[in-house]
Amino acid sequence: MYGVTGSISGLLGAFRVAEVAMRYSEFVPRFYNLAKSLGFEAGKIMPSRAFCSDESQGYPIILIAKHFGTFPFNHGQVGGIVSNERHAPHAHHGQDLVIIHASHVGYDPESGNYGIYRRVQTAGQDFTVSCGKVCGTLDWYLHEYRFAKENIFLLGEKDGLHIVIDNQLLHRERPEGLILKLDRLLEHGSSAGLQPLRSLSTSKVFRVSASLCKKLGLEAYTAGKSQSIGDGLTPDLFFFRKDSNDRMDKNLIDAMPLIVTSKWPALTAAQVNTQVEFDRTFRSILREPEYEGKNLLFVSGLHVDISPQAGQLFPLTKFIPWAACHLNRDGSHETWEQQELYERIKGQPLENPDQVNLEQAIQTMKEAREIKLPA
Repeated sequence: MYGVTGSISGLLGAFRVAEVAMRYSEFVPRFYNLAKSLGFEAGKIMPSRAFCSDESQGYPIILIAKHFGTFPFNHGQVGGIVSNERHAPHAHHGQDLVIIHASHVGYDPESGNYGIYRRVQTAGQDFTVSCGKVCGTLDWYLHEYRFAKENIFLLGEKDGLHIVIDNQLLHRERPEGLILKLDRLLEHGSSAGLQPLRSLSTSKVFRVSASLCKKLGLEAYTAGKSQSIGDGLTPDLFFFRKDSNDRMDKNLIDAMPLIVTSKWPALTAAQVNTQVEFDRTFRSILREPEYEGKNLLFVSGLHVDISPQAGQLFPLTKFIPWAACHLNRDGSHETWEQQELYERIKGQPLENPDQVNLEQAIQTMKEAREIKLPA
């Protein structure tokens, strides 16, 4: 993905959330007006959405249809993955083209937690994980991380601080699992060829590296005291290995040490997926011959689905813009980073004179003369 953990951390650090959040009812009309300001023609714009299949994504789709005057094309797969092979058919459906991509994460304002969402159609209006695809992918990694931080112990002895590591975690050649960076944990670097101080039934004992001892502030660790490393197992001390062809796994695995140790793993994972999918789709758009000679505006962001409260049918969805690409008919293009994109959207008027009245449009269809199909 983005190479070393440090560069991933830097990219995530640039992804602002609360400061740039906007109601979806404000985002869509302003985004429509932004497209028109770039020369897109009213009535000739074919929007496409690349969202998860979750029912919570229906409200944004309704608003897109209302403001763009047509039901959007579908570029999305479960989890907020973009189907880049659908570019060509999308290009055939409009003169000017828009793609709105978003990963999503649930939010419960009562508990203040990301990653859960109230399903009002369930018998008890239950809370479940959201996004289900993202959270389902995370489960395996979170389990591996919990096992590791609960089965690595720091042990105070008379001759200094020791570290006790489960035998499974010492097998660095495992095809799948959490893989420790032993050179950062143990004295004298890697454990390859290094004899442990002693072997136990399910683990081995080593001396703690000076760097880890300093990092955790353990210089004065008292003899005879033992505790699991817990949250001291920070992202720089391990990585994951998993044999998977699933796109979500591929998108998240390099950033997974940061994800599983974050305050809200579902939110962090959705951010990473948004970033990776924008990068991947941006490049595929530039290579798509069917987009040549077209105006195209591609925006990627994050949907925060705030659970419906009493009397609400739909979530109070907020859009967090991340980045955008504007492709001109002449083949030139430009990208807008988060702050510029936010300012461009917020700089547009909230009123959309081209929006359609969906109730009236449905009534018109209902009252139209019936057309008989041939036998």
